[in-house]
Amino acid sequence: MKISREVKTGILAIGAILLFIFGYSYLQGTNLLEENRTFFVKYDNVEGLAKSAPVTINGFVVGKVTDIDFEDTSGRLVVEFNVENDFDFSDKSVVRIYSANIMGGKSLGIFPDYSGSSVKSGDTLSGQIEKGMLDAVTDKLGPLEEKVNTTLSTLDTLLMSFTQVLNPRTQKNLEETLANLNKTSKNFIGISGNLNQLLDGNQEKLNATFTNLDVTTKNFAKISDSLAQINTGEMVREMEETISKLNAIMTSIDNGEGSVGKLLKDDKMYDNLEGASKQLEELLQDMKLNPKRYVHFSLFGKKDKGYTNPEESNQ
Repeated sequence: MKISREVKTGILAIGAILLFIFGYSYLQGTNLLEENRTFFVKYDNVEGLAKSAPVTINGFVVGKVTDIDFEDTSGRLVVEFNVENDFDFSDKSVVRIYSANIMGGKSLGIFPDYSGSSVKSGDTLSGQIEKGMLDAVTDKLGPLEEKVNTTLSTLDTLLMSFTQVLNPRTQKNLEETLANLNKTSKNFIGISGNLNQLLDGNQEKLNATFTNLDVTTKNFAKISDSLAQINTGEMVREMEETISKLNAIMTSIDNGEGSVGKLLKDDKMYDNLEGASKQLEELLQDMKLNPKRYVHFSLFGKKDKGYTNPEESNQ
């Protein structure tokens, strides 16, 4: 059977069209030779999600977004997507819009859940929107912005108070204080210069003083070593014994025991001593006034003429 040229041309044209459709679909991520499962998810806002956006499970691309359209006049959107992989998950799984890269491109991510019934092609799944990097930064900057505003308000109040404090009188006092501080600084510089001159002029004396101080320190260290070698325990024990004996002696004296105690406590003995002292004083006075009564001396052995009461004794 001979095929005419027109039929051959038609068959070639149809083949070219089919090949074009297959190639275009393949480039769009759809393989017409594979049977894909189609699912739906609803959002109030798709956050810039576009057709042909990838659909992933745990970061692995398993399909793509095939269509986005309004559900009704309320503005709610329905996203249609297909899943080429036969990975199984339940109808309680969540489909979340998230930022796939830092440039802001959006993708659909399926977060599998296995607690429900297995999904079937045509099911509608629950949808969520994951906050992007900008949203997260905005959420973090919100409290910071509030704190910055509070700080700026406080700073503004502080500056107003500072402006009120710095009235002309205060400014004048501040200028005078700074001037006095400048004078004090100059005086301190002068004193510092004089001190340097004093140190330069007495450098040798200072060196000698420090040398003597070093020698004194060494001697003190030797004395400390000698003191450390003393048996302080024995010395303290002997001191305690001495103090105990001294306390016993003082107690004995206070009780009137012994000569010293009787002398201090016995009034009769005190009176006797006082009387004896008075008699001794009278005896010495009499010996001074009448020495012949107590001393007899004769060079030639003359006989004693007897005692004659001197005139001084009558006085």
